[in-house]
Amino acid sequence: MVSTGQTKAAARSTPAGSDEAINEVRLTGRLSSVPMTVELPSGDSLVTFRVSVERPPATGRVSGSASGQRVDSIPCTAWTAVLRRRVVGWRPGDVVEVVGAVRCRFYQAGGATRSRVEVEASSGRIIRRAPAA
Repeated sequence: MVSTGQTKAAARSTPAGSDEAINEVRLTGRLSSVPMTVELPSGDSLVTFRVSVERPPATGRVSGSASGQRVDSIPCTAWTAVLRRRVVGWRPGDVVEVVGAVRCRFYQAGGATRSRVEVEASSGRIIRRAPAA
């Protein structure tokens, strides 16, 4: 499940027509591969992972529906030490919930500036463990 928008608490505290921006994402899906720890040139560490989220049955023309796409694989990152330690213990196939914000990150690679859109996780938890291999 992908949810972008206001939580119930945010909806209560943000008056209609307000200029306040909200960038909040909640994903529930399956971990699609082993989380990877990445060391940046700055010395910072992060953990990257992907959450595969099934799309609901199409009720009209939806992006990707013509190609039969039924799953979105969403790139996510964990930056805090506590969350990095938690995420590296997840296994492919685990059903997880991730809460965070959409971020556009710019970086240099191969002499070019590149960008990446991802969910920067602020929290995450396992809902159901995948069967042991």
